[in-house]
Amino acid sequence: MINITFPDGAVRQYEPGVTALDIAKSISEGLARKVLAAKVNGQVVDATRPVTTDATLQLLTWTDTDGKSTMWHSSAHLMAEALEALYPGVKLGYGPAIEAGFYYDIDLGDRTISEEDLKAIEAKMVELSKKNSEYIRKDVSKADALAYFTEKGDPYKVETINELPDGSITFYTQGGFTDLCRGPHIPNTSFIKSIKLTSIAGAYWRGNEKNKMLTRIYGITFPNQKELDEYLTLIEEAKKRDHRKLGKELELFMFSEKVGLGLPMWLPKGAMLRERLQRFLQEAQLASGYLPVVTPHIGNKNLYVTSGHYEKYGKDSFQPIHTPEEGEEFMLKPMNCPHHCELYKGSPKSYKDLPVRFAEFGTVYRYEQHGELHGLTRVRGFTQDDAHLFCRPDQVKEEFQKVIDLVMYVFNSLSFTEYTAQISLRDKEDRSKYIGTEENWNLAEQAIIESAAEKGLNTVIEYGEAAFYGPKLDFMVKDALGRKWQLGTIQVDYNLPERFELEYIGADNQRHRPVMIHRAPFGSLERFIAVLIEHCAGKFPLWLAPTQVKILPISEKTQAYAEKVAELLKKAEIRAEIDDRSEKIGKKIRDTELAKVPYMLVLGEKEATDNIVAVRRQAKGDLGTMTLEQFTTLVNDEVTNRKPIE
Repeated sequence: MINITFPDGAVRQYEPGVTALDIAKSISEGLARKVLAAKVNGQVVDATRPVTTDATLQLLTWTDTDGKSTMWHSSAHLMAEALEALYPGVKLGYGPAIEAGFYYDIDLGDRTISEEDLKAIEAKMVELSKKNSEYIRKDVSKADALAYFTEKGDPYKVETINELPDGSITFYTQGGFTDLCRGPHIPNTSFIKSIKLTSIAGAYWRGNEKNKMLTRIYGITFPNQKELDEYLTLIEEAKKRDHRKLGKELELFMFSEKVGLGLPMWLPKGAMLRERLQRFLQEAQLASGYLPVVTPHIGNKNLYVTSGHYEKYGKDSFQPIHTPEEGEEFMLKPMNCPHHCELYKGSPKSYKDLPVRFAEFGTVYRYEQHGELHGLTRVRGFTQDDAHLFCRPDQVKEEFQKVIDLVMYVFNSLSFTEYTAQISLRDKEDRSKYIGTEENWNLAEQAIIESAAEKGLNTVIEYGEAAFYGPKLDFMVKDALGRKWQLGTIQVDYNLPERFELEYIGADNQRHRPVMIHRAPFGSLERFIAVLIEHCAGKFPLWLAPTQVKILPISEKTQAYAEKVAELLKKAEIRAEIDDRSEKIGKKIRDTELAKVPYMLVLGEKEATDNIVAVRRQAKGDLGTMTLEQFTTLVNDEVTNRKPIE
């Protein structure tokens, strides 16, 4: 008999070779009908895989993230089966699950697929799902795998297999379709009931622009129609909130192919929004003992060789710039931390000087593939709210927790109230992609885990997500539509101080290495603003709004009074504009609502005579009349209190 330990700590005995599905059936048939996969000793596997030794086991259903991911991966295989039936000879690339759904990259040769064709593919998927075909796993030798896909004429699978070691290759078959795959998969296709193929895009094979452009089909599936309908409603709302659409409508930013793809340019209103966010964080940083610094937009290539960034990310950086001076090579700055290490090293430090906290809104440049660029969320030039703290080992936890407090302050001020702290650690198996000693990594990981626990954060641990120089605490924020975004990050780093030979003189008069903490509450201004736009649908809190008040004179007779009001608001440091168009007041109000300006002042002859203003609040309507002094107090109180987004 083997012992199976469940998440609640209960231990039950089973015969060796029992499957998670068998175990679910032993509990109840109802549970067995919901099990999509299982987590055995922390690894997600097929619910039909035999368990032969003592193990911890979690049954995964649709309510679990890993359960959803397994079903979406299986749905990609179902779509591939449908495509082979509808488009004989189609060649298949990769078909993974993604955060919401799945995709498959395919090569149709001279044929094309349009949005109109998706309905037929959906219908075929529904037809195939009703066959209740089992997903069957099979270990295959490298020779047999190559022979199978060579005969089938699928060069992308052959290329992939050639890179795999013998003994690690598995096939999965459902119905008449077989694919190269590690798995896991759901027990059978009957779980896939409601299907929606959402879009078509182009994607280079393996993300390399030198390779062939494939067709990528995106889709999502659900166990019932109700959840699919709710998702489609959410998608429609997301389209309305798309930061690219609202950014154009609200005149915040733009792109120009002549300037360069992925290089955003900020229009006046967007620049003002950026500056206010920047000042907001700068004020908090100064109060917390941060020192502002500025570093160049370029750096000598050797700087990034020393830090290790060039070895790890050189291919994702803009290539070295050769200067007229022979032998000099510079790069557009891909990150700020090596520059800050040099700043620290510029003068001797005592243990009494630590911690040193350098903060910079530093613009960095990274080469993203053309197909990966997406509005402000994926760009080639972006500004990080970067800071690097250099501290003694005994200060690490205290400093780390202070940074957590700062991140919480930022999120709460902007109504990001739902978030999970992801503890990003090294890959359990492959240590080759990390620099530094095991001892230093263990210290850094322990500091993060303990700090997060002591702060009472809702945490999850993800292995393999650490930076190459240290573990991280990544904040996964849920927006108003329930979507998750990775925003703030804090990292503990024992390794860059080693590589840059950073030192301080300790109380024992000996030389010691400081520990480095990297942190960015926003992550990057571009990405943060994109998420903020979509979170609040462009209705920024009053303290951030580019235009806080729109003054609406009813006729030319009140134009002079409108100008007087605008001047008084300006003196009170309230951002106001006059709508002096020859339009009816109803249209001016509607247009101001669409522009998402928080306050409107409607000025007729009565208001001008009585020296008052008629106030309307965005999305709330008429607030009545008040004196300009009363209105100014109302606005300034709301700004001072940084009232969050409603």
